Amino acid sequence: MTEKKRTTIILFSGDYDKAMAAYIIANGAAAYDHEVTIFHTFWGLNALRKDEPISLKKGFLEKIFAKMMPRGSDKMGLSNMNFAGMGPKMIKHVIKKHNAMSLPSLIDLAQEQEIKLIACTMTMDLLGLQKEELLGGIEYAGVAAYLAEAEDGNVNLFI
Repeated sequence: MTEKKRTTIILFSGDYDKAMAAYIIANGAAAYDHEVTIFHTFWGLNALRKDEPISLKKGFLEKIFAKMMPRGSDKMGLSNMNFAGMGPKMIKHVIKKHNAMSLPSLIDLAQEQEIKLIACTMTMDLLGLQKEELLGGIEYAGVAAYLAEAEDGNVNLFI
C-alpha cells in the first residue's frame, strides 16, 4: 500500500485572491487524496475570523488590530485592483456569474474534506486574536507543528 501524499500550505497573505488560490489548491489536493494542511499565520488568519463581532476583553493595541483587520474571509481585500473596495465586489460578481465557489464556500468545503486548518498561536498572541473570534473546527499550534506536517510533504507552498 502506498503512503498518502501530503500537501502543506502556509497562508500568510490576507488578500482575498491569494486566500482563494490557497483554498482552491488545498481542495484540489484533497480531491486527489492528499492529506492537506493549511497553516494560517499573520494576515492569513483573517480567513479564519468569524464574520460577527465577538465581545472580549482586550488591551488597547489588540482592539486597534481587531478593528483594522477584516472580520471574516468575505471582507478581505484584493492584492491588486482593490479600488477602494470595488475590486472585491467585481471579483465576487465574476465568481458568481461563472458559478465558481466563493472563498467562504471554499473554506466550508475544506472543512468538509477534513483539510487541517491550523491557526498560528504565536501570531494570534501578537495580534491579540482569541479562539472565540475564529471559526470552529480548526486547530491551534505553533511553527513546530507546521514543520512536522511539512517535513513529509510532497507539496509545500507559501502564499
